[in-house]
Amino acid sequence: QVQLVESGGGAVQTGGSLRLSCEASGLIFAYYVVGWYRQAAGKERELVARVTDGGGTNYGDCVKGRFTISRDHIKKTVYLQMNSLEVEDTAVYYCNAMDIRGGEGYWGQGTQVTVSS
Repeated sequence: QVQLVESGGGAVQTGGSLRLSCEASGLIFAYYVVGWYRQAAGKERELVARVTDGGGTNYGDCVKGRFTISRDHIKKTVYLQMNSLEVEDTAVYYCNAMDIRGGEGYWGQGTQVTVSS
């Protein structure tokens, strides 16, 4: 059974930092592109960042230069370091794992990030 368990969300003020973690189990981590998406109230889910097993990264335009994604092969965990947070970053952040072999993708349960001015 595949599980993606997120942690690290919370409430911060503008300019603050948070680090999200997502621990995967039940899958071969190397076969998955893992990443973070977010969904703000009333908006569609959007890509925040994703990282391949080889370390290649993609970032959403809205977070470039502020957020950094990384992954730990041994811990089967993907991290999202979020700096210089803005009110517009307020959303539920979801961990995602996509099988590069064309198989099924998986989502975590989501973790709330709230940024206030």
